[in-house]
Amino acid sequence: MSIQLIQQAICYMEEHIYENINYTDVAKSVHMSNYNFHRTFSFIAGMTANEYIRNRRLTLAAQELQTTDISVIDAAYKYGYESPESFSKAFLRFHGSTPKQAKQKGTQLHLFNPLVIKIILEGGSIMDYRLEHKESQRFIALVKAFPNEIINDDNDHSIPDFWAECYEKNLIEPLKVLRTEGKRDLYGLCSPVIDHEDCFKYGIGILIDDDTDITELDKLINNGYSVWETEPADYAVFKCFGPDGDCLAETWDKFFKEFTPQTGYSQTDDTDYEIYFENGESNLFCELWVPVKKE
Repeated sequence: MSIQLIQQAICYMEEHIYENINYTDVAKSVHMSNYNFHRTFSFIAGMTANEYIRNRRLTLAAQELQTTDISVIDAAYKYGYESPESFSKAFLRFHGSTPKQAKQKGTQLHLFNPLVIKIILEGGSIMDYRLEHKESQRFIALVKAFPNEIINDDNDHSIPDFWAECYEKNLIEPLKVLRTEGKRDLYGLCSPVIDHEDCFKYGIGILIDDDTDITELDKLINNGYSVWETEPADYAVFKCFGPDGDCLAETWDKFFKEFTPQTGYSQTDDTDYEIYFENGESNLFCELWVPVKKE
């Protein structure tokens, strides 16, 4: 997703700010899947599109309450709230003052201005990458659905907790033993989201190829494991160095803020994945494979 499309999305939100819209409407306006739009906008803007819409509405509501005779009830409905009570609670959380207090002179309020996306270069930093093409691939994996809202939430640990749970229940070892020793790499598979769905799927698995013992696959499938298939795709591949998942989050941040605008590549609606190597380079946390296309 290009910087221009992000700016188009912001313009759409501003033009329709008084209407009943959310991030799915904005994604549709720039011809993006819900998942990729939510993920890209969050990385670049530092907030979700729904948060942006809410902050802008509460800013405009405060300005109107201070400068006109609009009632709190009318403001609540005008700015998309189901009741004056829900409006007052959201208003208080955002501004630190109630809508009634906002009508009084001297009340301190927060101002959240429209975003303008700019590319800022801060010194020359190196971001190593390579481009790879992969034909269709098959994996056997433990798969779980997660709500879209956790994407880019630095305080959410749902996926690391999923890894920990699978290790604690000894669910990963049955996968690893199917692979030839020395090639027991683990994959963290992340699905694109189908439009109008609120969840994405994440899987922990192994590649199914000539180095995989397929005689046990049916048994694993009967025990709740799933076969995950990908379509042929081009990938941008990045090495994430560090002691923990922070380096992975930093790489995603650079992908959207540096790699995409500078190279003209954007993420496609295909599976992205991490590879956790059995015998990786020193200090290598994982490799990140992002499906891309040239704009």
